[in-house]
Amino acid sequence: MESISVFDMLKIGVGPSSSHTLGPWRAAGRWIEELKTKNIFNQVMQVSVDLYGSLSLTGKGHATDIALLLGLSGFDAVTFPTEKIETIISKIKNKQTLKLNDELEISFQPENDITFHRKFLEFHPNGMTFNAFLKDGSQHSETFYSIGGGFVVKKERVRAKKKQEVFFHFPFPIEKGTELLYYCKTEGKSISEIVMQNELALRSKTEINEKFESIWKVMLTSMYDGCHTEGTLPGGLNVHRRAFDMHNRLIGDTKYSNTNEWTQAIRNTEVKFRQILKWVSCFALSVNEVNASLGRVVTAPTNGSAGVIPAVLMYYLVIENHKAGAEKIQQFLLVAGEIGSLFKKGATISAAMGGCQAEIGVSSAMAAGALTELMGGTPNQVLIASEIAMEHHLGLTCDPIGGLVQIPCIERNAMGAIKAINACEMALDCDPEKAKVPLDKVIETMWETAKDMNHKYKETSEGGLAVKVNLSDC
Repeated sequence: MESISVFDMLKIGVGPSSSHTLGPWRAAGRWIEELKTKNIFNQVMQVSVDLYGSLSLTGKGHATDIALLLGLSGFDAVTFPTEKIETIISKIKNKQTLKLNDELEISFQPENDITFHRKFLEFHPNGMTFNAFLKDGSQHSETFYSIGGGFVVKKERVRAKKKQEVFFHFPFPIEKGTELLYYCKTEGKSISEIVMQNELALRSKTEINEKFESIWKVMLTSMYDGCHTEGTLPGGLNVHRRAFDMHNRLIGDTKYSNTNEWTQAIRNTEVKFRQILKWVSCFALSVNEVNASLGRVVTAPTNGSAGVIPAVLMYYLVIENHKAGAEKIQQFLLVAGEIGSLFKKGATISAAMGGCQAEIGVSSAMAAGALTELMGGTPNQVLIASEIAMEHHLGLTCDPIGGLVQIPCIERNAMGAIKAINACEMALDCDPEKAKVPLDKVIETMWETAKDMNHKYKETSEGGLAVKVNLSDC
């Protein structure tokens, strides 16, 4: 049984894509660690990277090449100042050199040393091979796969899971929703309490608090920055940033100077139904506009769906419970992370494997379940809310125009957030004993749907809107 921490599902990183940006960035770092472990790092004279499948087809639009350059340079996706990305990349391209792990300067020509292959590797659509050419004339190559949500594995994934279990000793191992409900019933605990016990098996309460604080800070900052940045998104589609204008219309002349004052200002605005819809949409759009601009967001469970969970959590804080603080934020994120892990274990969170149902669908299910617990729902109702949210995302394709995480991706976050809130309300009004579709069954259905889906609709930009819209008209 695979043990997944909440902090595996909720990662701080850089946009625009967890599978195409954060994953390759992290893979580059892991490869460098392997070179050092094998004591051949200092023998490297040149490196190259081969990208396959979806990483090749939409890699340019997802900034895969940029992520690789930053990862090979030894920078940390969690802490690297995003405002310096353009400067670093320009320096590498102009000098045609790269400082490997910020230690070893080597010749590197991005246009020649990063190759985009159209073919797919057998194991996963997001494959990449790193090649090191050594002083003795030999070559060392390793292949990694970015499987969604920033997770990176090698082909020996089963063996990796077994290694993971040696270190992860969860008191409540969970593979399915039925097991989660069983623990809640026998222990007399909520879902968040069960998940917290598992997290405490990995790290101290102090570390958990610090991690949640960091995650929420990034979520809040990405919403704030998105609402206060105007202009056009990069990439060539000339997409106008809408969160800025929407926010200005909603906030009016209210004065504030930081995120805390901003949050309070939103609480004091009109709370009519139409304004609530607009605020939730604004929160979601803002995060994903930041994401599309290579900004820092929280992968939840992916970068392309990063706006849903913060938007729904912000909705709770500014509309439903003005007194809520760190404890409620943790509770929400604990439940959301656990729901996401159920989908990762039973299906996929990779659009390259399952289409957009694996990203927006999963994030909506995560947010719906988390909001339901905060609104007083039982564990059964939490899973019902998650099931409702996913049920109405089944079959959602991934067909980004120009390979960019912009159209239709940004708007889908707003739609996923609204659906999550609606799913919560329906779950709270239902009798759990009369529910017809268990969460486990909708997860199984999602996976079957993913396997049946034509590859054109799995983050290749070879079908759907991606081929119907003329880029020259954008």
